[in-house]
This record gives sequence, C-alpha cells and structure tokens, in this order.
Amino acid sequence: MKTSQQKFAERLRIAIEKAGYKAEAAVLEREFNQRYYGKGVTLHGVNKWLKGQSIPRLDKIEVLAKWLHIPPEELTFGLEIKQQIKESRARWDDGIGYQERELFEAFLALPVPQRKVVREVILTFARVYLAKSTRKPLIGEEK
Repeated sequence: MKTSQQKFAERLRIAIEKAGYKAEAAVLEREFNQRYYGKGVTLHGVNKWLKGQSIPRLDKIEVLAKWLHIPPEELTFGLEIKQQIKESRARWDDGIGYQERELFEAFLALPVPQRKVVREVILTFARVYLAKSTRKPLIGEEK
C-alpha cells in the first residue's frame, strides 16, 4: 500500500507532465523557485517530493497548485476523498426528510447527558436490528 507521500509524488509528477514540463527535480526546482516568494527549495528537497519521501508545507503546495493549474486539495489528497465526501453528503441530502431533520434539531437542543442516553438507545436498536437482519432464521421461524 502506498503512503500519503508516495501518492502525493505520483499526483505531482502527473500534474507536472500535464502542464507540459518534465517531471524532473531540476525542472521542478527551477520553476518552483521562480514563483515562490520565500526561501527557495533545494534540488534535494524537490527530489524528496518527487520520490515520495516528503510532502511540502501548505504555502509551497499553494505555489505548486497555481503553477500547475490544479486545485491544492486535489494535488495534496487526490480526487478520491473529494468524491467520498460528495457521496456521503448526497446520501444525507437524499435520505433525510423533514421529520428526520426535525428530530436531529431536537436532539442537538438536548443537554449533553441526555444526548448520550438517546445515542445509546439508538445504537442499541441499530445493533439489534443489524443482528436480526444478518442472522439466518431457524427452521419454522419467520423473520
């Protein structure tokens, strides 16, 4: 399994090539330092980015993103996380109606100790339901 640094390096190399440059440390060092208004990076430093040994700080990712015309979150985390979040939000938006929203608002208005009790009740019901729905019925037993 790839580390987050290795995944970043792969996305960085692809973005550099899509922008029309060679994904080489010397090219990256030159192009980055021309755009960065701080202490420049070394050839060794950018080489570590390309080899998946480190990830640059946020201010440097912003410069890379502007240069390569790629959203910084896509360069940093990839599209998978964005898609997962989008799907999760869609599930909530599609699956929750007015009554459930009203229930959540009431739940959030409760004091913390009462919310803990309600949470435990809901989780208990969910566990029982899940256990029943995954258990095979006995002979002569109905679901």
